[in-house]
Amino acid sequence: MGFSAIYLFDGRQWTEHQEEPVPPEVEPWLRVDIHDSDIATVVYRPAGRGSGVAYLGFTPRTYFEDEDASSPTDVVREATGLADWWMLRSHGGGELEHAVKASELLGYLAEDRDPWELDLDDEEEDVDVLDDGEVFVEVKTARFLEALDLPVPADLPD
Repeated sequence: MGFSAIYLFDGRQWTEHQEEPVPPEVEPWLRVDIHDSDIATVVYRPAGRGSGVAYLGFTPRTYFEDEDASSPTDVVREATGLADWWMLRSHGGGELEHAVKASELLGYLAEDRDPWELDLDDEEEDVDVLDDGEVFVEVKTARFLEALDLPVPADLPD
């Protein structure tokens, strides 16, 4: 069994959290639910131009091999929403800063496809040389939080 935890960032600090109740009404907040080192669900408010839900590692649709496990993902929309969230927390910034941050965050987000699929046209890709962030979602989560300029929870492996 892999690493599992739920964290809530309330705008000031991280606390361990349960799935319910819903996080406080005070915004901005961000909740990360890591499941078995394979999937991390990121819920954030305000959602800005995103839906307020993004995934790292696998999406539920891919992980559970069930199209009803989650709504279809739109990683560009979520990267935009997360960049909106980041700008709100960092007290502004211009469109260029927003675009750069959205592009950076896009690299962390999971799409509705198996991330383990190898591109058969790319003979250089080798599973044995994958970075830990591609194997363990808790490592990817720590890097993602750093990209959002957030502290990393103390017990989150990096």
